[in-house]
Amino acid sequence: MYAHRPLHRLVAPLALGLPALLLAGCSADPPAEPPAPPSSAPRPVGMDAARDELAALAAAAQDRHLVARYTLRVDGAADRLIVVTSANDGSWRVDVPGGALGGTADISLAATADGLFQCALPSPGRPEAASCVRLGERDDTLPRRLDPRVQHPFTDWLDVLTDRRAPLSVSPAMAPVGASGSCYSVETTAASINPPLDVGIYCFDADGTPTAVRAAFGTLTLAATPEPAPATVQLAGPVVEGEPLGAEAPPAAPDDASPDGSNPDSASPDGSNPGSGSVPDPGTS
Repeated sequence: MYAHRPLHRLVAPLALGLPALLLAGCSADPPAEPPAPPSSAPRPVGMDAARDELAALAAAAQDRHLVARYTLRVDGAADRLIVVTSANDGSWRVDVPGGALGGTADISLAATADGLFQCALPSPGRPEAASCVRLGERDDTLPRRLDPRVQHPFTDWLDVLTDRRAPLSVSPAMAPVGASGSCYSVETTAASINPPLDVGIYCFDADGTPTAVRAAFGTLTLAATPEPAPATVQLAGPVVEGEPLGAEAPPAAPDDASPDGSNPDSASPDGSNPGSGSVPDPGTS
């Protein structure tokens, strides 16, 4: 019996210390987990401010009704004067010299309550009177083959600039030469085959007047003080049935001459036509 006393004396202290060890293990705080890495780089405060400023100016431009003239500069081409009319009833018209047929035809684009129209204007190469073709509803997207693009900064691109959900990156920018106002560099942040607008520089006066745009189509610069807007825009001519003028130059007419410069359908010196496939009269040989 006495042989078991040392075992009891050893087990008792261990039993008494076990709850303390368990309590110590439960009361210890678990190790802190490292913070998750940020999903994207933080945006500089200045970029958010620029986005807000540009959105406010674009919203003012949507409410700005005027008649304004802009100089369009494109590398390798003569300067052109673009006339923009934003009427009080929300209709608009943009006259674009050289806006069709590869720069050889002058056109006007207009959106009224009756729809979207392209008007062919008289020009040196097309002296006939102006006439218009209806392209669709006023908010329809203009097919690329008909689109001169210079009207977008005054129409649907303003909607994109005011939309904070649009995938855009905005930062302050220097004004193009000859331009004034507050200018912003705009880039798209999502890859798309049809981006919502052209990347470039957009400038506005404090009242919302667009003063300059540098985009893929060239550089537009306000050329004179804007004039008061009309109540509504007038189409440049009567609406007729027909096909609108495409933006690209038409393909060249096929050349009927043979590779050596001769015309196989022309008559030979003796009056016969060797290219006609006829058999010569033996009596005349």
